[in-house]
Amino acid sequence: MPEKTDWEAFAANMLKAELKRKGVTYAQLAELVGDKEVNIRNKLSRGKFTAAFLLECLCAIKVGRIELDQ
Repeated sequence: MPEKTDWEAFAANMLKAELKRKGVTYAQLAELVGDKEVNIRNKLSRGKFTAAFLLECLCAIKVGRIELDQ
């Protein structure tokens, strides 16, 4: 399996950080977006997900603004 690119890792880490800030578990996120917890875990572990999925998750946990400082 190919390694995560820097951008994939950045996106996954950003989403994980927002989940932590909001106190939302993978199980809770799965319920909010209508997916299975195992699928959420796999997507975030691999860092392979669409921009649409990222936006869906951020909206589901009510993140209104993100900082993209690197």
